Amino acid sequence: MDSQTSAAHELGSFLRARREQTRPEDLGLEPGPRRKVDGLRREEVAALAYLSTDYYQRLEQGRSIRPSDEVLDSIADALDLDDVDREHLARLARAARRPAPRPRRTTGRVPRSTALLVHSTELPAFIVSQHLDVLEWNPLAAELLGDPMEAEPAQRNVLFTLFRDESLLRFADCAAMARDYIGMLRTAVTRDPDHPRAIAVIGALSVRSAEFRRLWARYDVRDRVQGGKTIHHPRVGDIDIEWDAYPIPGADHALMIVITPRPGHEDRLQLLRSVATNAPIAPQRAAEVTEKP
Repeated sequence: MDSQTSAAHELGSFLRARREQTRPEDLGLEPGPRRKVDGLRREEVAALAYLSTDYYQRLEQGRSIRPSDEVLDSIADALDLDDVDREHLARLARAARRPAPRPRRTTGRVPRSTALLVHSTELPAFIVSQHLDVLEWNPLAAELLGDPMEAEPAQRNVLFTLFRDESLLRFADCAAMARDYIGMLRTAVTRDPDHPRAIAVIGALSVRSAEFRRLWARYDVRDRVQGGKTIHHPRVGDIDIEWDAYPIPGADHALMIVITPRPGHEDRLQLLRSVATNAPIAPQRAAEVTEKP
């Protein structure tokens, strides 16, 4: 399957997932007692988008359809897509219209200035690649979230950590966090579907976890991650935290994630610093954007 055909199928799968997740009542439609499908019917989406049912069906099936921008806007309106989903839909459609050039893959280093920033901040911070491999971290992040050095290099990945059983003990809303990071991975896959590291991560998680397979099939996309959680730390207790992700220029879509305490939990973070200072933390390797499988 060439890249153009693959993009058309990806576009169809994305639309189908969004259609099945859109409830009729969300759009002012009557659910009806005899409805046999989840979400909207194809003919309902077609009618709302002013398209023929046959055209929309072929679009979902990835059958050599190259929708115009006007058609995409009509479908996005019909499915009530948000800005991130609209951009993702447009990106898939551009790839389906014409073959995309092969992305240039590099194994670069995290900029030295960014690595120094991670280790100089008094907040938990770490850097992840576009495929969510953990590349660099400071001792406070290791103490709060678990030391990446305890895992084999190929297993130092945010999603691998989230889908281990013990992670459920630390995150109050693990599923929401998993959806966010899976959405980030989906965005990376859209940029380069054949990247060996993407294939390796998705394959390993699909074998390991039925829940990952279910969430991956939702076709959620994210352009960044941010939010808040309660982390159950074994020595400090519950810590309410928030985090934001910041893009790193010149590092292949890598992100620096910085964690801050919610108001009232600053003392917990101070206690965590004391624990981390006294805890033996294995030295980190030189930071690299490890994009190899």
